[in-house]
Amino acid sequence: MKKIIIDKNKCIGCNTCVALCPEAFELAGDGKAKMKEGVDTKKLEKEIKEAIDACPVQAITFTS
Repeated sequence: MKKIIIDKNKCIGCNTCVALCPEAFELAGDGKAKMKEGVDTKKLEKEIKEAIDACPVQAITFTS
């Protein structure tokens, strides 16, 4: 399963990832993006890639 990495130092909390893929992303208490628990990254791969591509500060990466 692919792993999502969110660089909290880069994240500006713009909410783009949440808007594009609310099944996978949410904003944490610090206002930064985080992955929801138990996300099936394979099932949501297309939506997650769209969120990654839309991130204005390239804070999200997808690794295998």
